[in-house]
Amino acid sequence: MRKFDQAYISGAFRTVHGRDELSLINPTTEEPSSVLVLADEEDARQAVESASQAFTQFSMTSKQERIDLLIALSDSVRARADELTEATVIEYGGPVEQARWRAGLAADNFLATATLLKDYSFTRWVNNAEVVAQAVGVAVHIVPWNSVYNAISVKMAGALAAGCPVVVKPSEYSPWQTQLFTECLHAAGAPAGAINLVTGLGDVVGEALTSHPAVRKISFTGSTPVGTAIMRAAADRMVRTTLELGGKAPTIVMDDADVAEAAAAALAMGFTNNGQACIAGTRILIPRARVDAFCEAVKVAVAKIVPGDPSDTATTMGPLVNRKQYDRVQSYIRKGLDEGARLVTGGEGRPAGLTRGLFVKPTVFGEVTNIMTIAREEIFGPVLCVIAYDDEEDAVAIANDTPFGLHAYVIGKDLARARAIAGRLDAGRVAINALVHEPLAPFGGFKRSGIGREYGIYGIEDHLELKTILGRKAG
Repeated sequence: MRKFDQAYISGAFRTVHGRDELSLINPTTEEPSSVLVLADEEDARQAVESASQAFTQFSMTSKQERIDLLIALSDSVRARADELTEATVIEYGGPVEQARWRAGLAADNFLATATLLKDYSFTRWVNNAEVVAQAVGVAVHIVPWNSVYNAISVKMAGALAAGCPVVVKPSEYSPWQTQLFTECLHAAGAPAGAINLVTGLGDVVGEALTSHPAVRKISFTGSTPVGTAIMRAAADRMVRTTLELGGKAPTIVMDDADVAEAAAAALAMGFTNNGQACIAGTRILIPRARVDAFCEAVKVAVAKIVPGDPSDTATTMGPLVNRKQYDRVQSYIRKGLDEGARLVTGGEGRPAGLTRGLFVKPTVFGEVTNIMTIAREEIFGPVLCVIAYDDEEDAVAIANDTPFGLHAYVIGKDLARARAIAGRLDAGRVAINALVHEPLAPFGGFKRSGIGREYGIYGIEDHLELKTILGRKAG
């Protein structure tokens, strides 16, 4: 059994000060897999002090030095992609092909930011006013278990490009992935203190990091309640805060869509990452006259899903990350039945043929109204709702009738109409006819799905303050 007891502070691995332990299981087998010794407040304090001491020197590094570091980080992560993939499959239950893509995406995030930085100007002129962008200060990044490498890399790339030292608190459910990824970061040769990682509980290490007076920037990805608490506390010190929070994304199937194709696409959008994705299209909106046909097509499409061992390349859906998440999703399935939704496919328990593991049946409910719990709350598992609409106006109204606004999808043949619908949806990103990603475009949410934007230039500028210098002329 693996044991993880290391923090990464001031350019070196060190045994954590904390003594509490967290036992973890392999979600595919439910057998014990590892023990994490949790960092504590003292580890958090040391990490922030390390970053604070590094700030003056690191913030003054040249653009080329930061570009070289980002390229080194990309190369280091890419060199160990196979190991990172294995850790994701075993520790998290991510299907192997998806896990391999995620490792490559993390390497790409560093490289993309390095490329952007080459042409980025930290000084601009507005008439005779010189506008200077300078690093905001020590940045704390808190990332979730469902996308560890991507979340760390995209936040860190922007911070380092801006000249901000970082302290990362990864999820306590990802210690093996974190250990390997940290080894990659160490191998890239960042200046001591520029990168620090401590893994502990949110209400211990997370709170200690976000409340430290030396921290000037917080970027958090996770649940809306936790994000709200972080923002409330940060307001007392006017700390710059970026929050990427929950979602309840609508997938609007237009009346001109092919039903079979739309069903397959909607399931791909809803079941991505085993359903454990804030961008998952969990509310499928269908023209009322086509609901029955769509639900029949869903049954056919779900039958093609292969749940099972995520290390098998034939598997398309793995287990949920832990028992708590499994029980949570099962409770929502029961809630859907209790509230009168019709079970189209799936239901409680494991998929047929699986006698162990935290596997959930791919589940789709029909006859759902937008006031039902399963249509209002983020489930974070493979559970989708089919909701009927009367016309385009009704579809947009239902889609926007949610406290969330992170992502949305539109499926249809008339791209001009699809684009017009996309423009009316309250969401930070809208994808048309595919589950696609653009790493240079901004990512973030409307309403209770967060504040601020990540990726590309936006992720760099999220870690910068603007200063205006007057009294001399341009040129």
